[in-house]
Amino acid sequence: MDIEERDAFYDEVVEKVNSGEWTWGEAIRRLRVDVAKVNQAKFSRMTKVSVRTLRKLEHDEANPTMETLTSIFKIFGLQLGLKRKSS
Repeated sequence: MDIEERDAFYDEVVEKVNSGEWTWGEAIRRLRVDVAKVNQAKFSRMTKVSVRTLRKLEHDEANPTMETLTSIFKIFGLQLGLKRKSS
């Protein structure tokens, strides 16, 4: 994946999470697999999030803190934010 493809993929991730099409867990899994191209153990070391927590996050079985999500998304140059709910 070249830089332009990666940036387009990041835009897709943001759009799908914001629209509700993807959960946080789906976004994390897709970023790990499609961009970082590493297994959960390596990604766990990269993000300083335990493998158990990462597994639960990817399966939408966890209630992550902002700190956890921030530590995962920051390695991709992404950050959490607010958006206004559409009427």
